[in-house]
Amino acid sequence: MVNTLELVLLLLAASVCVVAVFRSVNLPPVLGYLLVGAVIGPHALDLMKDESSARHLAEFGVVFLMFSIGLEFSLPRLYAMKRIVFGLGSVQVVGTIILATVIGLALGWGTVESFTLGAIVATSSTAILSKLLADRLELESKHGQETIGVLLFQDIAVVPLLILLPALSEPAEALMTTLSIAALKAAVMLALVLFFGQRLMRAWFTLVAKRRSGELFMLNVLLITLGLAWLSELAGLSLALGAFLAGMLISETEYRYQVEEDIKPFRDVLLGLFFVTVGMFLDVGEIAGNLPAVIGMVLVLLVLKFAVAAGASRLFGSTPGTAMRTGLWLCAGGEFGFVLISQIADRSMLSPVLMQVTVAALVLSMLLAPLIVQVSDKLVMRFVASEWLLRSMELTRVAAQSMNTQGHIVICGYGRSGQHLARFLEQEEVGYVALDLDPERVREAAAAGDTVVYGDAARKETLQAAGVSRASALVISFSGVDAALRVIHHVHAIRPDLPVIARATDEAEMAKLSEAGAAEVVTEAFEGSIMLASHALALIGVPINRVVRRIRSIRSERYALMRGVFHGASDAPEDFDNTQLRLHSVTVPNGARAVGQTIGEMDFPLLNVSVSAVRRRNIRGLSPGPETQILAGDVIVLLGEPASLQLAEKRLLQGG
Repeated sequence: MVNTLELVLLLLAASVCVVAVFRSVNLPPVLGYLLVGAVIGPHALDLMKDESSARHLAEFGVVFLMFSIGLEFSLPRLYAMKRIVFGLGSVQVVGTIILATVIGLALGWGTVESFTLGAIVATSSTAILSKLLADRLELESKHGQETIGVLLFQDIAVVPLLILLPALSEPAEALMTTLSIAALKAAVMLALVLFFGQRLMRAWFTLVAKRRSGELFMLNVLLITLGLAWLSELAGLSLALGAFLAGMLISETEYRYQVEEDIKPFRDVLLGLFFVTVGMFLDVGEIAGNLPAVIGMVLVLLVLKFAVAAGASRLFGSTPGTAMRTGLWLCAGGEFGFVLISQIADRSMLSPVLMQVTVAALVLSMLLAPLIVQVSDKLVMRFVASEWLLRSMELTRVAAQSMNTQGHIVICGYGRSGQHLARFLEQEEVGYVALDLDPERVREAAAAGDTVVYGDAARKETLQAAGVSRASALVISFSGVDAALRVIHHVHAIRPDLPVIARATDEAEMAKLSEAGAAEVVTEAFEGSIMLASHALALIGVPINRVVRRIRSIRSERYALMRGVFHGASDAPEDFDNTQLRLHSVTVPNGARAVGQTIGEMDFPLLNVSVSAVRRRNIRGLSPGPETQILAGDVIVLLGEPASLQLAEKRLLQGG
């Protein structure tokens, strides 16, 4: 018992320290776990005395990983993407394995060894690539859809490979018999799951859910997952296959998302432990002694997978630019390579030296994956001549929509939020140009008459074509903070005084966007909470005018642009008092004392007055600074108490 506790404490302490460092420098945590394993393993500090217990515990990480993949296994989704998943995906995986096998045979390796190595390097990192696609807003792009489709097929392909590779370690004369029996068992289990399991699973989960106990629901998930994994092992198959089937069973029920959230902590922790045990395979001395071989394998891996993925993409009708992007995204190795390595580690299917070189090459390629993605656009523009023409056509379409607009709003992202905003602007007869990367959405909306074009708002040239230099404001309607920061950076480079209104999901994102220079950041959590409060107050009988005043007060504390309102003759006296902040517009005529001076030189803070906005030639700047010079014809929007506003207006017009 003491040894087990020491083992867990050692792994937890090392993992917390290293993963925290890797997170801080935006590197995948899986690499941190591998490093922990390498350091504490038998080839370095040798702190893990009970290595077999650690590996046995880590098997559960693979179980929960395969269970999660089963949860993502959606037959309707696969059918909708069948051409990419089963067409492009199968060509990429099978093509990589075949070419790797040929190269291995040419180098004098055995058939089984070469095939095994090809299977290990055929997959890419779903965790890394899906996050990069989401952060870069490229999920809906052509290469993004191809990348996701291939990753889906790779996830599926791991299941038969988990059956096939261990069988290859059997003697040649018994190989076909072993494979036939394993395939028959897998087919029987799959048939039982598909034809009988789903109805039973839905009824069982409904029965458990009716008890309204989170603890019981979680115990039931663990029972189903580990129970089917045990049955699979009992049938002579792997634990991972049983867990995958369990995930498939639950994926077609309405409890899928709840199960996914409940299982995630177990999956992430145990999967981290799995990668630690994989890292224990690493022998730094052996790798250093074979460093040329490691570098060579990394280069061969990247070139081989790039050629296969790009060639397959071209085969399925993609443009040269899209094919090259798909190849660059998929050329690195992935975490499933380590899963397959763990399944064959004790079967001597790879020589010890080749095992070390392979693991090191996978680690290095995963480290290089984000860097390759980062430069992928530059490489495509450099080597694909037709990409310049396609990019020019895209920018021409954007420019054609914006060339006749002046003082319009540029909307980055035309999802639900962007479309609702466009409707508001249309009702107020305010022009807009929307940019979006979903070609189907753009086609449908443009056909309906919306001013939306296909374009990447995170590119400087696209923003220029959208008329940012002539716009009155820019709105970022999507919630990806990294892409939003790139948009703000480009906007400030093109037009520093253009106000940017951004969307955020929480306070942390709000702080980042505000620091980057967004004029205003609207957080979903804040807006949702005040609307819930307003409805609750109205429903319990609080007068609606009091609710409105309360909301106005809360928003004015949060949003700089909502501090104060313009007072009108029709406003009820009880809505205002002489201490409440108001907005007041002052037109600066020719000959006014303020003409030619900056806002900072007017010393408005001494009067407890601030400048909320400046309207110049029908363009309203939302965040004027102290260096902003006042010109004749400007409309200065002042914020302050009534008495202070009178003094500020006098200073603008007469001085003093």
